[in-house]
Amino acid sequence: MTTDVTIDAVGALRAARLAAQGLSHGFASPVEAVGRLVCVQAQDLAAAKWVLGARVPDAREATIDAAVDAGALLRSWPMRGTLHFVAPPMLRPILRLTSARLMQRAARTHREEGIDDDVHAAARRVAVGLLEGGRSATRDELQAAWADAGIPIEGQRGYHLIWRLAHEGLLCCGPVDTRARQRFVLLDEWSPRASDEPEDDDEVLGRLFAGYARGHGPVSVRDFAWWTGLTLTSARTALAAAGDAVAPFDDERYVAVDARPAGPPDGRLALAPFDEYFLGYGDRTAFCSVDDAARVVPGKNGLFLPILVADGEVVGTWRRSPERRGVTDVEVTAFRGGDPAEQFRPALERWAAFWSTRLGELSTQSPA
Repeated sequence: MTTDVTIDAVGALRAARLAAQGLSHGFASPVEAVGRLVCVQAQDLAAAKWVLGARVPDAREATIDAAVDAGALLRSWPMRGTLHFVAPPMLRPILRLTSARLMQRAARTHREEGIDDDVHAAARRVAVGLLEGGRSATRDELQAAWADAGIPIEGQRGYHLIWRLAHEGLLCCGPVDTRARQRFVLLDEWSPRASDEPEDDDEVLGRLFAGYARGHGPVSVRDFAWWTGLTLTSARTALAAAGDAVAPFDDERYVAVDARPAGPPDGRLALAPFDEYFLGYGDRTAFCSVDDAARVVPGKNGLFLPILVADGEVVGTWRRSPERRGVTDVEVTAFRGGDPAEQFRPALERWAAFWSTRLGELSTQSPA
């Protein structure tokens, strides 16, 4: 809990964020959800499907897959060097803002992996030859084509080649291949450039800040810098460029002027690992204490556990067991003790329905 705001102010902040993120009202479709949130972290494809499913009432996995296969949702590396779902009109504009800085950070790794300009150019030619004409390829198929062309792919070299080609706007993830994987396609074929894509960098920054405030607000300039991976200087420019699309919420945070109305922060949610409600802010103390945040990321290794949210506060984590005969058991870890498992049964039943399984036994484990 923060010490610089009152309990009532914290409640108002939580309620506003739940509403902005579609967790209190819901969205009509996955496309509306991503359009509202702008970017949704999605390095774990299966987890990211539930991030969207939790915000679209009655959605099923097939609902998300259909939007992906239609090209209505793009998945690529627009921010922080990490895979995200992104609204198609914003992918190229965001890459223009972020890719140069990310490529600079990756330069040493690429040198160590032996990815010089000649290797990059050869990999690009092979990728275009393999994918042009509306074709797609798995990661293994793409890397096999490189190996056949004499381009080494050992270790992480193949991944870094894909990453680099995606950052320059050549590749993106395309049709769903399995629950956890997509095939790769050429971005310009899969999602042709839209006529209304913003071209001016300040306009892109303004749209991005306004979109972030609309789908995550209330947010601060520092939150925005964390979320995008941009500098604080760029974040301040973004706030100025957003203009009257955003309005102050308190002394440091902003909301969209068309923010959804928010009632009291109530209800219980079972959210995915890497959910934007937890991950989408640099400062998480208004809804999760520092000690509890360490329990969400227990190994401090970047791997997040699924979270339980009650009245806007992160109160625990949960783990699923392997499905058996169409039934999936779940183990709940409550940060405050007690036995909250049954309190989250409706939320977990909704999760189970999304994955076309049935919720089985709920058990409770004490936090470490």
